[in-house]
Amino acid sequence: MPFGYYHQLNAKAKRIYRASDKVSDFPLPDVFAVQPVVQKIFEALEAESHLRTQKWTQRMLNMLTNQLLIRPIRFELLDIRPSNPRMELYGLYYPTEGRRRPRIQVWMRTAKRRQVVAFRTFLRTLLHEFCHHLDYDCLGLKDSFHTQGFYQRESSLISQVLPVAALSISGNGSSPKAKMMKLTKRKI
Repeated sequence: MPFGYYHQLNAKAKRIYRASDKVSDFPLPDVFAVQPVVQKIFEALEAESHLRTQKWTQRMLNMLTNQLLIRPIRFELLDIRPSNPRMELYGLYYPTEGRRRPRIQVWMRTAKRRQVVAFRTFLRTLLHEFCHHLDYDCLGLKDSFHTQGFYQRESSLISQVLPVAALSISGNGSSPKAKMMKLTKRKI
């Protein structure tokens, strides 16, 4: 069943929406190669390192686009989320045409408390924006709507990446790595 805004779309947009809704998962070719990089992103966020978070996130996106044989994405890690009284902005995807590379922006700190965002929130936001890129470059859609299929693809990516990242983690439950293990055991 489509989301409420579906009925306001024109016929062309409805066709794109339905095509998006039909694809519920997106298997990654080599998720095990991504494992150490996801761990590095977690560690960089734990250390509140803007530079390392930027570096490892860009590396993960490079790996994913290389594996999927799609256009590379430029990643920008911004500091404090923009907000208004009703909402905070978590991330943005900018598709481009021609020679310019598509771009993903994600914010590292919350608007109110200015705390580093939780790892899982950061990763989910990143992969949400990456799903927009997949809609254009892998599925060949002319637009990227938030459909049930879109959110299922996002969850598919998260479930592939998070458990794999936890496999190499050991600890007694008190270290940041143990926190990562606890995060990956929760249902998404």
